[in-house]
Amino acid sequence: MVELRTYAYLDALQPQFTAFTATIAQGYLPLVGQASLWIEIAPGMDINRVTDIALKATDVQPGMMYVERSFGLLEVHSFDQGAVREAGAAVLRALGLTEADRIVPAIVAIETIKNVSDYQCQLINRMRHGNMILPGDTLLTIETQPAGYASLAANEAEKAARVNILEVRAVGAFGRVFIGGDEAEVLEGKRAAEQSLVSITGKKLEGVSRT
Repeated sequence: MVELRTYAYLDALQPQFTAFTATIAQGYLPLVGQASLWIEIAPGMDINRVTDIALKATDVQPGMMYVERSFGLLEVHSFDQGAVREAGAAVLRALGLTEADRIVPAIVAIETIKNVSDYQCQLINRMRHGNMILPGDTLLTIETQPAGYASLAANEAEKAARVNILEVRAVGAFGRVFIGGDEAEVLEGKRAAEQSLVSITGKKLEGVSRT
């Protein structure tokens, strides 16, 4: 039985998140404004079957397909929102699932650090794949479970505010988002990210508080 951990539809990929994704994606790179669907399942190897279903259903392009220790992740995108939605619907039909079977994201940790020091900026900039954070900026970190929802949080934060996407990790046991910028903008992005996560409906992950 396949467990649907993440099922997240992004209606319009934002410029920075798109560019960030292009730095880590091993498949066909997404473009700004495309719709995107992120599907995370367990067991991980079944993501190969999910990919086959999605690509044969409609004309979408796969950006990422990962199989890690326990989970598998697929991202597909297209300028045709209907095609992206239908690819997801085809996957759900084939697995005998609905969106209601997905796990709702829990915000495991969320932290805002103001006036980041020079030395902490150096540490963050060494590990990021996106933009840099500068001394005096505000840093926002978000940890989600399941991991795939980190993509939704990052994209919606950028959609709502002028923030810098530093790093997004949407694979593994936990998803992590690092965002930097002006304090007011980061706080606005934080509100949008939180709202996007709590708006997801589905099943609660046992033993994990939603917020």
